[in-house]
Amino acid sequence: MLGMGEKPQADATLVKDGTEATFMADVIEASREVPIIVDFWATWCGPCKTLGPMLESAVTAAKGKVRMVKVDVDQNQRIAAQLRIQSIPTVYAFWQGQPVDGFQGAVPASELKAFIDRVAALAGDGGLAEAIQAAEDMLAEGAAVDAAETFAAILGEDPENAAAYGGLIRAHLALNNFDQAEGLIAAAPGKLAKSKELDAARAQLELAKLAAKAGPVAELRAAVEADPNNHQARFDLAAALLAAGNPKEAVDELLELFRRDREWNGGAAKTQLFTIFEALKPQDPIVLAGRRKLSSMIFA
Repeated sequence: MLGMGEKPQADATLVKDGTEATFMADVIEASREVPIIVDFWATWCGPCKTLGPMLESAVTAAKGKVRMVKVDVDQNQRIAAQLRIQSIPTVYAFWQGQPVDGFQGAVPASELKAFIDRVAALAGDGGLAEAIQAAEDMLAEGAAVDAAETFAAILGEDPENAAAYGGLIRAHLALNNFDQAEGLIAAAPGKLAKSKELDAARAQLELAKLAAKAGPVAELRAAVEADPNNHQARFDLAAALLAAGNPKEAVDELLELFRRDREWNGGAAKTQLFTIFEALKPQDPIVLAGRRKLSSMIFA
């Protein structure tokens, strides 16, 4: 029999410690079958000692609808850097290989349960997850109007679906409907306004506005080649490349600008890089490589 202070043996299948070596299998791949909640913590973090056990209890209470992986940021600094963990505790939920929800800091038990319920619903949401993926595919294929209609229909079923809300904003951006996108961001309900999807949408709106003002790529590239220290031309070239759908080249130009003069225009290159990283998916190779190169320059 279990003692009063003991946890059920089944917990070992629901909660485990994660490392850089096991992260791909335990989180990314495993999340294709069941939502995975990742708790980023450290031994010296006071709030982590409160949140961790609460999170484990909530995950256990979900009875297998979600699983949990605990990642010590001190022992796994590369993962923490790639996911841009800036404070702890930070909790991310992964589904279908991607981070889909999360929060920072200790939260009340009621909010924690709501978070677990929301994440658990991803695997059994009456087809909404499939609908979201279908809408994302439409958007990727250039069918922005169809994507917008699908995202809107999903929100009709689940008004607080952050993935659908962010997708609707991105669909409007793809249609150059900046006013509608800005209006949706401003009107986002409290929970949605704090979601990572809305953070990404804000970044994408900022980039879209900048890209709309960008000049021709060829002219700006010629200006940079004529004078490599023409920082404004290089910055504008990055915006033009974004507008042309070349985020990798845009990142490369901003990294070169940062290398040449990291303080130019109040550190504009670094700020713009972080905006691009925020707008793209955390695991995008462009983001991972860009963060790594930027970090090597900062700490060189």
